[in-house]
Amino acid sequence: MAKQNPEIDKITLVDDNGDEALYEVLFTFHSEEYDKSYILLVPDGVEEDEQVDVQAYIFNPEEDGESKEGNLMPIEDDAEWAMVEEVLNTFLDDDSNFE
Repeated sequence: MAKQNPEIDKITLVDDNGDEALYEVLFTFHSEEYDKSYILLVPDGVEEDEQVDVQAYIFNPEEDGESKEGNLMPIEDDAEWAMVEEVLNTFLDDDSNFE
């Protein structure tokens, strides 16, 4: 269900103030229930055991599966957020993702 890219992809996000921040792609997945793809990001350069806020967005991957900054959309539905959190928790609980 979740796919972790063996090569770490990075995305620059720009906030409302125009400040840029670099993020690493944690993983992406597609939900059949919502028929959408999602991308989960962590700040660039964090240590493996460091606690950080994970950013999650709906995204429309390009034909080659890559994500571009302009096609990230916020998740606004509470049920959708719950599903994304469940997938993230499953990913984090699976120790094999960090080996």
